[in-house]
Amino acid sequence: MTERIWLSSYPAGIPADIDVKQYTSLVDLMDASFKQYAKRPAYHFMGKDISFAQTDSLSQAFAAYLQGLGLTKGDRVAIMMPNVPQYPVAVAGILRAGYVVVNVNPLYTARELEHQLQDSGAKVIVIIENFAATLEKCIAATPVKHVVLCAMGDQLGLLKGSVVNLVVRHVKKMVPPFRLPKAVRFNVAVAKGTTAPFNKPDIAPDDVAVLQYTGGTTGVSKGAVLLHRNLIANVLQTEAWNSPVMDRIPADQQPTSVCALPLYHIFAFTVGMMLSMRMGGKLILIPNPRDIPAVLQELSKHTIHSFPAVNTLFNGLANHPDFHNVDWSNLKVSVGGGTAVQSGVAKLWFEQTGCAICEGYGLSETSPSASCNLVTATEYTGTIGVPLPNTIMKLLDDDGKEVSVGQPGEIAIKGPQVMAGYWQRPDETAKVMTPDGFFKTGDVGVMDEKGFFKIVDRKKDMILVSGFNVFPTELEDVVAQMPGVMECACVGVIDAKSGEAVKLVIVKKDPALTDADVRAYCKENLTGYKQPKVIEFRAELPKTPVGKILRRELRDK
Repeated sequence: MTERIWLSSYPAGIPADIDVKQYTSLVDLMDASFKQYAKRPAYHFMGKDISFAQTDSLSQAFAAYLQGLGLTKGDRVAIMMPNVPQYPVAVAGILRAGYVVVNVNPLYTARELEHQLQDSGAKVIVIIENFAATLEKCIAATPVKHVVLCAMGDQLGLLKGSVVNLVVRHVKKMVPPFRLPKAVRFNVAVAKGTTAPFNKPDIAPDDVAVLQYTGGTTGVSKGAVLLHRNLIANVLQTEAWNSPVMDRIPADQQPTSVCALPLYHIFAFTVGMMLSMRMGGKLILIPNPRDIPAVLQELSKHTIHSFPAVNTLFNGLANHPDFHNVDWSNLKVSVGGGTAVQSGVAKLWFEQTGCAICEGYGLSETSPSASCNLVTATEYTGTIGVPLPNTIMKLLDDDGKEVSVGQPGEIAIKGPQVMAGYWQRPDETAKVMTPDGFFKTGDVGVMDEKGFFKIVDRKKDMILVSGFNVFPTELEDVVAQMPGVMECACVGVIDAKSGEAVKLVIVKKDPALTDADVRAYCKENLTGYKQPKVIEFRAELPKTPVGKILRRELRDK
């Protein structure tokens, strides 16, 4: 087994291994924080604080409501919302009731949503009304029996909440018409649960906590099975890793983190919500990170200590004229994840804040964090750092043998944060797990003599758009069904804003097919980040003698 040569690169005070068995479940972790930090604000949203005590009572009421629906332990409950307070409340309620959280991207099309609900077997969905029209289109084809409907202003009090909902529905017209006659409003569900009995289930470390869907090489999205112990381990690993700088927060300041990344993404779920819960921190919920002026206006009201983000968000903020309206002097850790941080962005961020972006690496399958740069660093390294405590990473050749230092190989990860497998897909699990328990990532890396890893290529044809995985096969399957398309192929091309963008190459069956036709079809069937930025029509696609499309050739041209 790999000697952990990276341990000598660890900052002082960080152990090689930590005790990841401090809690039996995420519910234990949350209960401890609800008790210890009851009076502190847990979440801040649109000018309103929601305390740990309120989160405790709301989530227990929601758990009781869910139990009253007749679900059994281990049943799946989907959540389809942006960063609103109902999200963490719903997560806590689902887990406390003994069920499994299924995170759903709220921007999914009906086709994408239907697949995920069918595959997970979710019986309940908690959804914000803005996306209810999407659910209406596919609910009949899914196992969903109960719909809990949220609105943007649900947790803002009667007056402010009503105003916010009015603006969202009628001024900004962000809620398309829908009919879901059996849906129950979130606040009604909580009110019902307040008077209903709650039975605390026994939850073991090996019970499933979350199904985190990730694209598949087959083009079909698969659920990474994350156990309670996987997520607990990653929270504690990340806490230990950040401790050299987070321990410098003055005792009279509450640790405060920005949650601008969507909570349905495992990076925000673990490193944002669950880590903040463990630390008794305040999490600033940002529902729309694309509205940079609004984000900066919100952040100008807070003392900020931790900011996990992706390259595009760091870049957008640092280049905005209002950036200096925010006091960045208390910022202790800026974690870059999801996609590679560009050197120019890292340099600008450090110049403007004095806090270097420390880039990390992980996947849905690793809960997500596997490696990270040192939080004490002051310069950009261009690497994904070193493995976290309790984590081993090695590089494998095509025969599964470990390569030597400086040689490229597929990154394989072993640690307590590695998933149990793919949901009901033993065949897919077998493809990525080695007999000795390493998860093969599909990313090709090299390791230097100090144990720092750098990604140099990708074995898979995956495209990484602003931190989201796009699998060409899925796009090709969808576009190939379009009338007028003979065949198509999809590749990633370099994009200054999102790191990579989708390029779609089509051979026409119908000469009248236009760029606009294809874009309209993709908009109907694919969520935003999967839609092609570049569309090219060709007479034929480059292929091998056996007929396999040469994606690399399409990329190179």
